[in-house]
Amino acid sequence: MSIKDYIAENKLEWMIVYNAPTDSYKYAYRGCLIVTEGKVITADKSLPPKDIVKQVILATNSDTIDFMALELQSLDLFESFVAKYKEYLTPEGKYLLFVSDIIGKGKFIYEGITFNTFALDESSVWNDLLDIADLSKGDLKKMSDKEKIDAVAKEILRSNLRLNDKTYEDIKALQRGGKASFGAV
Repeated sequence: MSIKDYIAENKLEWMIVYNAPTDSYKYAYRGCLIVTEGKVITADKSLPPKDIVKQVILATNSDTIDFMALELQSLDLFESFVAKYKEYLTPEGKYLLFVSDIIGKGKFIYEGITFNTFALDESSVWNDLLDIADLSKGDLKKMSDKEKIDAVAKEILRSNLRLNDKTYEDIKALQRGGKASFGAV
């Protein structure tokens, strides 16, 4: 099963901006993806999802994910995200995580997969991607949604992100205000 089919069959789309092929990719997606579904009320009705990853930009020419950038509101969600999508994450893919509750950045390997992690600076994954890709909003202004995804993915995939190697534990140490740091109330 492809990532496209996995997302569709499991109803993991949320707040979709784009969900179709592009000129360069067989499948591309912009929007949010569900990590933890909401409680099912009836066969055709459920509560909103408990956990999502936001501002997802995904592009692929295979059944797995070739490129993905997304916002994690908290690093505490990372392991659940990987568990949900692990079958589609590969050592060959390029994955950028913009995390709201860390200070710093780094590249780490988790379960054999490399993740490039950044503190979310611009409050927008898209704006941070444009900075990394050295593209301006003016460069993309007259492009369609699919052309924008192609342009950003192309630049990110060929860029060297120049991140220091870290461990997952090192990245967790950059977290501020996570679940574990609140203590007794």
